[in-house]
Amino acid sequence: MSEINVRQATAAEARRIADFNRALAMETEGLALQESTVMAGVQALLAHPERGNYLVAETGGVVAGGLLITYEWSDWRNKMFWWIQSVYVKPELRGRGVYRALYEKVAALAAADGNVCGFRLYVHKDNARAQEVYRSLGMEQTPYLIFEDLL
Repeated sequence: MSEINVRQATAAEARRIADFNRALAMETEGLALQESTVMAGVQALLAHPERGNYLVAETGGVVAGGLLITYEWSDWRNKMFWWIQSVYVKPELRGRGVYRALYEKVAALAAADGNVCGFRLYVHKDNARAQEVYRSLGMEQTPYLIFEDLL
């Protein structure tokens, strides 16, 4: 596999990111997300970088995958946690270091920022393969559970 380049996504890539997000939801949770809603959500984030930013990984001239970084203020640490979300790598390119390159870019950006105390992600409880990948990169499962109340 050729070199993997990780960079900020551009607004012109909104459709690709939305497609990745829809594929992720279908693959991991069997959810068929509404295309127009996902596209609007991606475009809204790209228009407001204070909410987060997308990274994409390219190899051999192909966008192989991407992820979203969002921010959470920690009053306990007086710094930010970055949340890694919407992780997707094309199935035919998995196991070739694409996510590792994305993860290492997040780590480098967080370290350079100076106001980040760590990064977190959540993963579906049944996605054993992803959990294995995250552990292999040094991430640890926390004792926290996620609760939600959808409006």
